[in-house]
Amino acid sequence: MTHLGEWAGLGTAALWSGSYLTFTFAVRRVGADRVNRLRLLFALVLLVAAHLVVYGTPVPTSAGAVRWMWLGLSGLVGFAIADAFLYRALGHLGAHRTSVIMALIPVASAFLAWALLGESLSLLQLGGVGITVAAVLLVVTGRAPAEPSSPSRNARLGVLFALATVAAQSLRYLLSVKGMSGGFPVLSTNVLQIAAATAGAWAFALPRGWRDTFASLRDRPAALSTAAGSVFGPVLGVTLSLIALANCRVGVASTLMALPPVFLLPLGALFFRERITWRAAGGTVLAVAGVAVLWLA
Repeated sequence: MTHLGEWAGLGTAALWSGSYLTFTFAVRRVGADRVNRLRLLFALVLLVAAHLVVYGTPVPTSAGAVRWMWLGLSGLVGFAIADAFLYRALGHLGAHRTSVIMALIPVASAFLAWALLGESLSLLQLGGVGITVAAVLLVVTGRAPAEPSSPSRNARLGVLFALATVAAQSLRYLLSVKGMSGGFPVLSTNVLQIAAATAGAWAFALPRGWRDTFASLRDRPAALSTAAGSVFGPVLGVTLSLIALANCRVGVASTLMALPPVFLLPLGALFFRERITWRAAGGTVLAVAGVAVLWLA
C-alpha cells in the first residue's frame, strides 16, 4: 500500500484526538493516576486477547531478551511515565491546550533521531515538518480556552507536565524503532510495551495502596470514558503509531501524529458548539499543505 506509514500516522492522530477528549473527562472526575492505571490494565487485557487470537499465545514467546529490554524501556518511558505527565497536563490545561504543546514532539523526535540513529530528513521534508508544526501552532494560538478557570488548575504547572510528556514520548518513538528492528510484529511490540508499562504503573502504586483505583470504577461516566480512551489510545492508536514508525522516518511519522490540535477543532465545534475562526480554518489548510509536502517528498 502506498504511503502506509503516512496513512497510519494520520489515523493515529485521529484516534489520539478522541483519547484526549475522553481521558480529560475521566481525569477530572477520578484523578490522573487512577485513569493511567486503569486504562493500561484495560488495554493490556484487550491486546493479550488479540495476540492470543492472531498468534495463538497471549504474549510473544519468540522475543529475545534484548528486544524485551528495548520495548520494555519504551513502554515504561512512553506509557507509565510520559502518560502520567500527560494526564496531569490534561487536568490543568484541558485537551486542546495540551495537544498544542504535543506539537513539539516532531521537533524533539527529529533531533533525537539525528543524534542517536543518524537519521536525517531532506530539505523538502524539513520544510514539510516546519509547515505542519507552524500550522498547528497558528490554529491553536488564535483560539481562547473555552473552559472557565479553576483554583485546582495551574497553567504553568500544566505546561511543565506537557513538556515532560514531549521529551518522554520522543524517546519512546526511538526506543520503539530500535525494538521493532528486524521486522518484529507490531501487535507483539504493543503487547510488550503495554505489559511493561502496566507492571511499572501498578508496582509504583503498591506502597500507597491501589484499591482506590478499582473503587473509581463506581463512577460509571469516568469508567466508560477511560475504557473508550483505552481503545482509542493504547490499543488502536499506539498500534497505528508503530505501523507509522516502521514504515516512514521518525520525523515524518511524529509530525503526522502531532495533528490532534487540528482534529480537535471540528470535534469541539461538533460536540461543544465552539466557534471556528478564519485563522483556525487557514491554519488547518496550511497543515494539510504541510502533510502533502511530506507525502510528496
